Amino acid sequence: MAEMGSKGVTAGKIASNVQKKLTRAQEKVLQKLGKADETKDEQFEQCVQNFNKQLTEGTRLQKDLRTYLASVKAMHEASKKLNECLQEVYEPDWPGRDEANKIAENNDLLWMDYHQKLVDQALLTMDTYLGQFPDIKSRIAKRGRKLVDYDSARHHYESLQTAKKKDEVKIAKAEEELIKAQKVFEEMNVDLQEELPSLWNSRVGFYVNTFQSIAGLEENFHREMSKLNQSLNDVLVSLEKQQGSNTFTVKAQPSDNAPAKGNKSPSPPPDGSPAATPEIRVNHEPEPASGATPGATIPKSPSQLRKGPPVPPPPKHTPSKEVKQEQILSLFDDAFVPEISVTTPSQPAEASEVIGGAQEPGETAASEAASSSLPAVVVETFSATVNGAVEGSSGTGRLDLPPGFMFKVQAQHDYTATDTDELQLKAGDVVLVIPFQNPEEQDEGWLMGVKESDWNQHKELEKCRGVFPENFTERVQ
Repeated sequence: MAEMGSKGVTAGKIASNVQKKLTRAQEKVLQKLGKADETKDEQFEQCVQNFNKQLTEGTRLQKDLRTYLASVKAMHEASKKLNECLQEVYEPDWPGRDEANKIAENNDLLWMDYHQKLVDQALLTMDTYLGQFPDIKSRIAKRGRKLVDYDSARHHYESLQTAKKKDEVKIAKAEEELIKAQKVFEEMNVDLQEELPSLWNSRVGFYVNTFQSIAGLEENFHREMSKLNQSLNDVLVSLEKQQGSNTFTVKAQPSDNAPAKGNKSPSPPPDGSPAATPEIRVNHEPEPASGATPGATIPKSPSQLRKGPPVPPPPKHTPSKEVKQEQILSLFDDAFVPEISVTTPSQPAEASEVIGGAQEPGETAASEAASSSLPAVVVETFSATVNGAVEGSSGTGRLDLPPGFMFKVQAQHDYTATDTDELQLKAGDVVLVIPFQNPEEQDEGWLMGVKESDWNQHKELEKCRGVFPENFTERVQ
């Protein structure tokens, strides 16, 4: 029975709510059609407009404040990474290392303190300020519904009084409902009439306090950060003075994988017998600095890289008896290109027959020695290519090469591009090196070029060219 009673109450409440909604909808339709008058309060409507404007402004301020805090956090992370980088590159024997590390720690703490104070004194206050709007907005909507109920009860009571046949019972009941609706509406209306103007006026003090807090925190933060920056500057100035006085010695880094240097132009046998095909090893490792430990090599990676490409893995140094075209051409000086005649394997070629025709009386003895050491079979194999290069060297360059072509390099390792202006390289790719349009844009350790395969396919320099790390390649021509 209790369940039935509970269900009956619930069903009755639902029916009552449905009836109220229907009555309100009917009343609104009549008001819009002009068949029923509507109770209006212009002063209250102005308060509602101010409330909506204040809510919009507060919501925008909250959103922008959260964006500001996110930016502060991002800047904190960037500053932290920058200081970590400084700590890594700062050598242990350099003066001021401990001071630099302490400055980095204080820098991190200062960013954290600034962010936390912004949250406590600005964001939380902002959230509290906006927290009062949802309740008031709900009460404004409820007041609007109660006003419709009041107008509907008033119209119903008036219609019963003006009816030809008056029913005193219905009129009394309608009057009772009107009084009840009026009382509920007026209670909510009075409360909102007092709260809305007060809320509207409170925005001035809130804005003042919020922006004063942000400005004060930011001023204090920059003042303390300026002190840390000045301290770091003093440490670096001291380091620069020590370096300027040659206190630190730059030492070459030893390399266990450094290949042995081979002779680029072997001399003929002492007994005068014909020279066999030489085993040529081309070594592009730079010579060690004077005073460096024998066997030590200077690292391939440049000291100041444009985008910081990774140092390539050491190449495998497997001796090969095959003589490549690029290795043969590298034996000659860039300023001297011999004219090589074609011979057949059955015709032994003397050094004078192969390259003697291109020599002038003023040529050096080193050029003659290098030229005479080439076997006839090797000269025959690559003579066409060399002659083509000689013919193309006059004038502005060969027509099948990009404008400004300087030399060729071959990728020794794979390189993954990290930016849109970089070339993606695979080991074995041949790149045609060209000059930078603006020489000032060239960073140490980087070259500008276009992959030979892309150039042969498109012939469009703008689409194909890009920069690449020099230490991933080896010059072949």
